[in-house]
Amino acid sequence: MTAEARTEATRRLILAAACETIAEAGFEKVRMRMVAEHAGVSTALLHYHFDTREKLFLEALKFSYESAGRAGYDAEPPADAPHAWRLARVIDACLPLDSELRRDFLLWQELHLRAARDKGSLRVARELYAGVTDWVADVVRAGVTAGEFAPCDAERLADLIIALTDGYGARLLMDPTPRETDEVRRRVWSVVAPQIGLDVPFPPADPLPSNASALDPA
Repeated sequence: MTAEARTEATRRLILAAACETIAEAGFEKVRMRMVAEHAGVSTALLHYHFDTREKLFLEALKFSYESAGRAGYDAEPPADAPHAWRLARVIDACLPLDSELRRDFLLWQELHLRAARDKGSLRVARELYAGVTDWVADVVRAGVTAGEFAPCDAERLADLIIALTDGYGARLLMDPTPRETDEVRRRVWSVVAPQIGLDVPFPPADPLPSNASALDPA
């Protein structure tokens, strides 16, 4: 491994540790020493990469945004209604459905609080929300172009999806049961699907093959 690769690996290790520590304790309670201990590095090495707690938090948030839930929405979609499946995975990625996504969701809540008081955090929040909006809107546009979705205002629908998942995501933090998860997905989809001309249930992450039934043996 080259020196440059080792530096990048260490940086990513620190950012992953920061994501977990901030999500667990909250930004105001986190100290650089806590992140260094969690990452298994010295405080001096941590300060070499990130000289302030604020910079570490903002970089950790960007890191989490770029990586959380990626395996789900980067997977190969089914041949049947691939764009609806992809949009459903985007919705899943915006909800705290597992430990990684819960951590990411909590970091966004921390950002909301800081953005209300800190101009640097506000700038980052605007940049990240613009990125999320573009990402969701691109998925919608792809479905419209393919003829799977009815024409719509993709950016406006993306804003709606983000607002719905922000609100219902907070609800899932308080009640992360499978039953509540299914209900949240259903409610979000019941608002989104009519906007794109769909009248189908929320597409599951692992749909059955077209030639299989629920009673087929694995």
